[in-house]
Amino acid sequence: MTIKSESSFPFSQACENNKGPILEHLKALLRGCLSVLEVGSGTGQHALHFAQYLPHLTWRTSDVATNLNALSLGIARASLTNLPEPIILDVDQLPWTCGRFDAIFMANSLHIMSKHSAENFFVEVSNHMTADAQLIVYGPFKYNGEFTTLSNASFDEKLRKRSSVSGLRDFEWINALAQRAGLKLRHDYTMPANNQLLVWGMSSQANTL
Repeated sequence: MTIKSESSFPFSQACENNKGPILEHLKALLRGCLSVLEVGSGTGQHALHFAQYLPHLTWRTSDVATNLNALSLGIARASLTNLPEPIILDVDQLPWTCGRFDAIFMANSLHIMSKHSAENFFVEVSNHMTADAQLIVYGPFKYNGEFTTLSNASFDEKLRKRSSVSGLRDFEWINALAQRAGLKLRHDYTMPANNQLLVWGMSSQANTL
């Protein structure tokens, strides 16, 4: 995900392109939700857009400490009552101390973080979901060990050149981590630009605090 600065605020063209298509699904998926935690909010563009068009819920942003200053400034500038101050959340710092939410959302992060960090994310995530909560994850994935498109293969190569720990993840591996956390896949939506929107719900074997 390429990030640049626009008017002194971080800006991602990828977020700008995909926020509309994601929102169309979130309108239905989050209809009964009151609270959402976004893990790895980055530039805050998703949060700002979704909070504006989903005023019935509180959208709580989070990121590692080094990214929080710019994120806080963007949220303060927006001044939306359902978009409170972001919280510090590092998926590798267990346990998280952020309470429970009706939904947890993460976009364009699993292919950036290491496999170890992805494992830690799924170790902890269900401990912060209410009984009927959903986990919603957006991004590109491999299926059966294969890239779905040549452009995703090229993207994976670029990621690995940038960082040895990055790369597109296998859907089957990610789903296995989710199942181990007590989550059951509900939807696998095909999205524009060769991305997926994966939705899990709590199963009867979900973890409890």
